[in-house]
Amino acid sequence: MLRISNLHASIAGKEVLQGINLELKSGEIHAIMGPNGAGKSSLSNVLMGNRSYQVLSGEVTLDGIDLLTLPTYQRAAAGLFLAAQDPMEIPGVPLRSLLREALIAQGRGVEAEETSLNARLELEADSIGVPTMMLDRAVNVDASGGEKKRLETLQLSILQPRIALLDELDSGLDVDALRDVARRVERQAHAPEVGTEAIGVVAITHYRRLLDELHPDAVHILVNGKIVKSGGLEIADELERDGYGAYVEEDAGEFIFP
Repeated sequence: MLRISNLHASIAGKEVLQGINLELKSGEIHAIMGPNGAGKSSLSNVLMGNRSYQVLSGEVTLDGIDLLTLPTYQRAAAGLFLAAQDPMEIPGVPLRSLLREALIAQGRGVEAEETSLNARLELEADSIGVPTMMLDRAVNVDASGGEKKRLETLQLSILQPRIALLDELDSGLDVDALRDVARRVERQAHAPEVGTEAIGVVAITHYRRLLDELHPDAVHILVNGKIVKSGGLEIADELERDGYGAYVEEDAGEFIFP
């Protein structure tokens, strides 16, 4: 269970989260939609411990663990995973080596053994369209935007976190790539493999097309740092038809809640 309670946070002196409340269980997929500048990426950054942000008040717990007191690496060890909007490059570090060390750090040495890991990596890579040669290249170096998103999904499938934060996973993907990565994530949440646990997913997106593949259990609209409406897929349909005009209007350059 990821529980976010009345979370307020700022960056560079500007309050960007103004009381976020959200609960997510393993096996659930929650989509967060909103206009540009609404605070969607800020939420993922605050949850993962980006030190550019200052938490003003509120609580965030994962299975009762107070995440806000932990540095980023300990949040990851607790089971939180972020697929960033623009995944960073790690020169000199092959993806295969990165994942092996990450599994060892989690105490999953058996899975990190070369034969076992290689077999799993090649199976997962094939399922989401990652060429095998990319497993031995430096992480994300010389990769296209779409390739980076496939590689992030590959890491997610191997590391099996408790909660995955997907910040615009669909950005830069063509139709086939979107289908490949979204369906892999959806299976991890709704139909996990035997011997693995279902993960919880927070999917940040602008577009309805991702939700057609993810089949979210809930959709939330985030405007001006607050979740202003929650419901099912009908909300995404409404947004495609009417936009955000029903939830926000612009007055003197600032968003005003109706």
